[in-house]
Amino acid sequence: MSRARWLVRLSPPEKFGGLHGDVRIPLSAVRSVTVDAGPWSALRGIRAPDGGSGVIMLGTRRYPGGEDLAALYGSRPAVLVDLDDTADFGRPLATVRDPQATAAQILGALS
Repeated sequence: MSRARWLVRLSPPEKFGGLHGDVRIPLSAVRSVTVDAGPWSALRGIRAPDGGSGVIMLGTRRYPGGEDLAALYGSRPAVLVDLDDTADFGRPLATVRDPQATAAQILGALS
């Protein structure tokens, strides 16, 4: 079993606003990686402990059967990673500077 992990680094404001620290995800849990041009429609569940503004979404989103991690800003594309049941989250969804390069980097680590 592989012990390789993907580290999702959050900035200090993201940690504060999202009530969450950095997240380590086993690469063996990654099922797919995509770039989502409309990431707000991919959000599942509700933000815990409260809702987002529609402009920024930071933190854990709870839905029946699990939790997702979101760090979205505005209407920019985001990286969406679907994970299997061995991970703490169903899927992280994050706006990053270069979503195509980030997705390719994650997929390259899986090879």
